[in-house]
Amino acid sequence: MQISEILTPSAVKTVSAVTSKKRLFQEVSEIAYAAHGIPADISLAALLERESLGPTGVGHGVALPHARIKDLDRVVAVFLRVERPLDFDSADRHPVDLFFALFAPESAGVDHLKALALVSRTMRNSDVCTKLRSNTNPTSLHAILTEAVESKAA
Repeated sequence: MQISEILTPSAVKTVSAVTSKKRLFQEVSEIAYAAHGIPADISLAALLERESLGPTGVGHGVALPHARIKDLDRVVAVFLRVERPLDFDSADRHPVDLFFALFAPESAGVDHLKALALVSRTMRNSDVCTKLRSNTNPTSLHAILTEAVESKAA
């Protein structure tokens, strides 16, 4: 699995600021609808439900919110960069500015885990995160994310 298989250029966005987790998830849900056709109310409810189990902020300014969606046919992703970091109850208590959200079919056991592992590896790379933080253009952000792992896989 490659990031380019789950993350389309239209699913990458930069926003100046969000004021809460709920507002962030609303933004992610709107992008998921526009890019992947997932109804925003369904993805929002799924993200909020998953987050209620425990925060998805993994540290170093990164969060990996994820949810399972009924009737989705494959794993898809949304990437959101916020210019003003948001308090996200992360493991290291640092605010988050890089959000890589995953949506998987309810039945996608191993594919969901593979996608989560791939995204996690990518977002643990400090060089990738530095490049993401120094760019605001969605096309550039998509290129950074898709080239990071794919160039290593070749």
